[in-house]
Order: sequence, then structure tokens, then C-alpha cells
Amino acid sequence: MPLVIGITGAIASGKSTACQILESLGGTHCDADKLVHRMYDPGKPAFHRIVKSFGTEVVNADGFIDRKQLGSKVFGSPQKMSELTSAIGDIKAEVSGVMNEWRNTLGFLEVGLMEAVNFIEAGYGIYSDLTWLFAVDDEVAIKRLKARNNFSEEEATQRLSSQKKWQERAPASDIVTMNNGSLEELKESVTKQYDELTEKYSKGLLSPSKYIDWWQKHSS
Repeated sequence: MPLVIGITGAIASGKSTACQILESLGGTHCDADKLVHRMYDPGKPAFHRIVKSFGTEVVNADGFIDRKQLGSKVFGSPQKMSELTSAIGDIKAEVSGVMNEWRNTLGFLEVGLMEAVNFIEAGYGIYSDLTWLFAVDDEVAIKRLKARNNFSEEEATQRLSSQKKWQERAPASDIVTMNNGSLEELKESVTKQYDELTEKYSKGLLSPSKYIDWWQKHSS
């Protein structure tokens, strides 16, 4: 059986960079966001539901949904976000389907990495062997967003405030990696933790995921 890991963290936490590092170490990676985007490609049922709910202006000239335009319609509105989620369809089934497929296709000691911002809240952790959270202090995240996305201080703060704090996600996470430093420091930390994980797994010493108890308490 392979080792299936959930990778999560807020914007600018470095989770996507960490996944690139983990891929270079042999992991098989799936970005849940990209998986969901494929659910509303032209011709698929979700495409028509989204257009019906949000209008033809969310469709690009190439016929695909303009995610930026769609995002502007739902950002900051839980009601609109809920409407979008319903229009897309059974996202959990799509994401869990990939992790369950890894169970049958990846070999012993191979690693599957499911990256998702809402990995914890969406209940995906019941399908993985452990949950790995990447965290960053707010001031560092704001600095990164201003440099990377060309955001103003206000835009960066607003985007960050729209997401859950890492401290809220930590109780459901088996590993919490603080990423306030350089890329080299992240590589060193991720590589060390990955080696420790896979060694424990190979010897059957991996502890049951903390996520299971957390989910039982919070899903009722």
C-alpha cells in the first residue's frame, strides 16, 4: 500500500512549493484546485450550471469559464460560494476518487500527495494516511503576496483575512511546518520530514492520523 498524504495551508504558506519539492523526492502529486477546474470544462454538466447561476459573462472567448471573473463574483460572499460549490457538483467524490485510485495503482513505499487549501474542512483527511499543514506568520505572508502577486497592503491583508488561520487547522494536522524562511530552508525542512515519514512508514511505525478524531468531533 502507498502512503497518501494530504497537503494543506493558506495562501503564501508555501504548500505548492513544498509539493514541488516532494515531487522531486518521488511523490505523485495532484492539485485539488486543478482537479475541480476540470469538472466545469465546456460541455460538462457543471459548466452549464455555473453559467445559469452566474451569467454568460463568466465565459471567456475561448469558451472556458473565466476563473478570475467567477472568483470576483463569489469572493467575500459565503452564499455565492455555496452556490458555486453546489453548481460544480460532488467535489469530495472527485478528490477522494483520486486518493482511492492511488491505493490501487501506487506501490508499497510510493507516496501520493493531495494538495488542497480546504483539505481539512472538506473532510478529505479521512481518505489520507496523514495531513501535513504548511504555515506562515501573517506579516511574512503579506510581504510574499505583495511581491508575488503585486498586491497592495490592503489587498494582501484582505486576501489573507478571508482564509482560516493555521492555528485553527493545527489540531487536525499530523505535521505542521512553519515556512517563514527561505526556499533553501523549506527544502531542508521538507526533505528531512519526508525522509523521517517514509522511514517510519516502511517499518510500520506511522501513528494513526490525528485527523480522524478531529473529524469525528467536528463533522457532527
